Amino acid sequence: MTFVKHPAHVSNLFDELFTNFPSNWGGDFSNQVGNPKVNIHETTEGFHLELIAAGRNKEDFKVNIEKDLLTISFEKKETEENKDYKTIRKEFTLNSFKRSFSLDEKIQADAIQAKYENGILKLFLPKKEQVTQAPKEITIL
Repeated sequence: MTFVKHPAHVSNLFDELFTNFPSNWGGDFSNQVGNPKVNIHETTEGFHLELIAAGRNKEDFKVNIEKDLLTISFEKKETEENKDYKTIRKEFTLNSFKRSFSLDEKIQADAIQAKYENGILKLFLPKKEQVTQAPKEITIL
């Protein structure tokens, strides 16, 4: 039995290693570029949403509400290539993403607040005041 080297197989192995690099080494970084990860915490006052978004400018974010759907998006135009060097492979891009969340009826949508701080987009979604009706006794006739 003879083993024949096939350059294409070596090339495919090399490509596969770098294509799957993050998952092969115990960390999946794809969500940090495509869809940033989100933490959501609930307090008595409301919900705190934290979206990891390092390396971005707050002016490039859009936060919209339409029909009980909160959408957070980011879009940045690609900068021109550097004329001093030729890029062989480009995997590090922060061009765009879009995340949407359904708003619960308990959330006061017109009072949502957002701020971008230390690479994290933070949103506060306040809860509506709960109107409690006093118990009423119905007289039986």
